[in-house]
Amino acid sequence: MIIKSQQDVTPAVIDAYKNIDDPRLREIVASLVRHLHDFARDVHLTEAEFGAAAQIIARMGQMSNATHNEVVLMSGSLGFSALVCLLNNGNNGQTETTANLLGPFWRMNSPKTENGGSIVRSPTPGPELFVDAYVKDTNGKPIASALVDVWHSSPDGLYEQQDPDQADMNLRGQFTTDDNGYFGFRSVRPAGYPIPIEGPVGDLLRAAKRHNFRPAHLHFLIFKEGFKTHISQIYDPTDEKLETDVQFGVTKALLGDYTRHDGPAPAKDVKGEWYSLKQAFTMEAGVARLPKPPID
Repeated sequence: MIIKSQQDVTPAVIDAYKNIDDPRLREIVASLVRHLHDFARDVHLTEAEFGAAAQIIARMGQMSNATHNEVVLMSGSLGFSALVCLLNNGNNGQTETTANLLGPFWRMNSPKTENGGSIVRSPTPGPELFVDAYVKDTNGKPIASALVDVWHSSPDGLYEQQDPDQADMNLRGQFTTDDNGYFGFRSVRPAGYPIPIEGPVGDLLRAAKRHNFRPAHLHFLIFKEGFKTHISQIYDPTDEKLETDVQFGVTKALLGDYTRHDGPAPAKDVKGEWYSLKQAFTMEAGVARLPKPPID
């Protein structure tokens, strides 16, 4: 098609890609073209702004490597990752769900740990935390023999990949649910932490006068054949950054009851303040797939 005016561009591009064999890919490309072109018309994007946008996209790619993914970071900071998660869980966005973002720090092959065991693998100061959790299906039936990966940051706000003072696989473990769908473990209370702001994400946050912190949370990845892999984060409701999470990951269903105690603890070696968390997760029927770790 010979372009006569700006109105001709969009139908010409959509027509050019109509022969894509995969119907889903054809649908996505056509919708992407329409929305992208409508965006440019809506804001009347200038040539200078288009050039700046191209530089931002290129810089995100240049900054992404084996230890950092600026593209994923930007997706989260725009709420896009959270939206995709909620659209694809909880009966395709129709009901409440404990599904949440994977985050950048999940690792495969976490140490297998007995229920009730500790995931503290090197000295990690902080209040003790005892977690009791249950996994069930959408009918409330316990799911036995599910594999559960657990990981979280230290009270200093660092994951063990970021901190040379922590042992390999510190604050990580893999558990197996029992016949009641139960798993439990001992750790330390997690803390919130900042996301990197050396790139385009930081530029965006500064322009919006937003902080770059995530509220304190525990990560869970639950795997069982016959069920969609369930990824979750359970947040501390007392964290002051809860309502301004830089990655928009907090939902009502993900607020955990981190209860403070001063009396006798489940373990005799615990003195003074400690915390407990009781949590339930619901898995939906589907295909069990493990994600690719976001960074090496």
